[in-house]
Amino acid sequence: MSDTNYQNTWQSGIIDPLNKGIGTLTAPVAPNAANALPWNLLKEDLSLPTAVLYEERLSHNLDWMQRFVTEYGVKLAPHGKTTMAPKLFARQLATGAWGITLATAHQTQVAYHHGVRRVLMANQLVGKQNMNIISHLLEDPSFEFFCLVDSADLVDQLGRFFSERKQILNVLLELGPVGGRTGVRNNEQQATVLAAVKRWEGSIALSGIEVYEGVLKEEADIRLFLQRAVQCAKDLAGQGYFNHRSAQKPVVLTGAGSAWYDVVAEEFAGADIGIPLDVVLRPGCYLTHDVGVYRAAQEQIQTRNPVAKKMRSELLPALQLWAYVQSIPESDKAIVTLGKRDAAFDAGLPLPVKRFRPGQDTAPVDSPSHWEVTGMMDQHAYLKINAGDDIKVGDMIAFDISHPCLTFDKWRHLPVLDGKFNVIDIVQTFF
Repeated sequence: MSDTNYQNTWQSGIIDPLNKGIGTLTAPVAPNAANALPWNLLKEDLSLPTAVLYEERLSHNLDWMQRFVTEYGVKLAPHGKTTMAPKLFARQLATGAWGITLATAHQTQVAYHHGVRRVLMANQLVGKQNMNIISHLLEDPSFEFFCLVDSADLVDQLGRFFSERKQILNVLLELGPVGGRTGVRNNEQQATVLAAVKRWEGSIALSGIEVYEGVLKEEADIRLFLQRAVQCAKDLAGQGYFNHRSAQKPVVLTGAGSAWYDVVAEEFAGADIGIPLDVVLRPGCYLTHDVGVYRAAQEQIQTRNPVAKKMRSELLPALQLWAYVQSIPESDKAIVTLGKRDAAFDAGLPLPVKRFRPGQDTAPVDSPSHWEVTGMMDQHAYLKINAGDDIKVGDMIAFDISHPCLTFDKWRHLPVLDGKFNVIDIVQTFF
C-alpha cells in the first residue's frame, strides 16, 4: 500500500450506520460532519449501550493540565495509549503539548499518520518489524522519536539495525527500582548500557533519562527514585554523554503517570544538569479522568500539591457509558444492557449516576444512591435495586467508570455531547 493510500485509510474514517453506539442512517457519515446531524442522546438517536464524551469537561481538563505544567515550567507529552484517539491527540497538541507519549510501534505509526510529529515511546523498541516501522517513519526529517533502553543487548540490536540503514535513533536511558518493571536497577547495569551506547555512536544517540514512578506506592520512595534520576542526568551530562544532543536540542528528563505527576513536577522542575534540559510529564488519564482510581489519586494531589490548590478547580470525569434497563426479573434486581465488552471492570465496576425515562423525563435525574452494579457478564450488568424503586424497562442509565484506558479500547467511535446532550462531534479510536 502506498503512503498516500495508507494515510487516507487512517484519516478518511467514515461511520458505518451499523457501528456500535452510533445512530441509524441510510448512508455512512464522516465524523467531522457529525455536528450537522440532528442526533441527541436523550431522544434515543444513539444505539445503546454507548460511551460518550462531554465537551465542556474535556475542554476544562485540557486547560487544567496545561495550566498545571505551565506553572512548573515543564512540558507535557500526554500518554496517548489511554484514548488512541488522534482527534484528541490533536486537541492536546493544540493546547500546548510538547508531543504525544505512546507505548508501541503500532501506536506510533497511527499517531504519525494522523499528523503527530514528536513521539516519546515510553517503552523498549524490540523486534525487527517494530524497528522497521520506526525506521520508515524516521525517513521523514520532521518526525522526532524517542524510545527507551535498559540493556546492552537491546542497544546492540538497535545499533546493528539502524546503522545498516544509516539512521540515528534517539534513546532514553530507563531507570527502574528494585522489584519494579523495566529499567536499570544499579550502576553496574547502567555502565553496561552506556558502554553499548558508546559502541554505536553515530547510530544510537543517548538523549536523556526516563523513569516510571507508578510502580512505587509510597511518596518517600518515589521522591528518592526521582532524585536518583536527576543525579543520573547530571552525572551523564558532566561525563559528556549528551554533548551531541545538547548542541542541537535540550536533553530530555521524563516521568509521570496519572497518579504522581505533581511529585514528578516538584522533583524535576528546575533541575540543573549544566546543559539545556526539557522536563516532560506524561499523564494520560487526565483528559477524561474517572470516578475511581484516578479520582482517588487526584484527590491526594489536590490535598498535597500547592499548585493544584491554587488553581481552585479539579479534573472532571468526561467519559460516561449509557445503557438501557432491559429486564427487572426480581424485585431487587435489574439487568442492564452493559457488560465487560463495553466498560472497564479491572479497577472497580461501573457506577450508576443518572437515570432518564424517554418520553417522560425532561432531563436526567440522579440515580438512587443505593443502586449498585454487583456483577457483569459480556453484555449484561446486574444492578442491585430496592423493591418499589422507580425503575422501568427502557429507562436509560448513565454510568461513571474507573480506569478510562480499558473503556476506550472497547469503542471505535465515541460521540461528543454538548450541555444539552446533542452530538457535536465523533471521536474515533485506533487500537
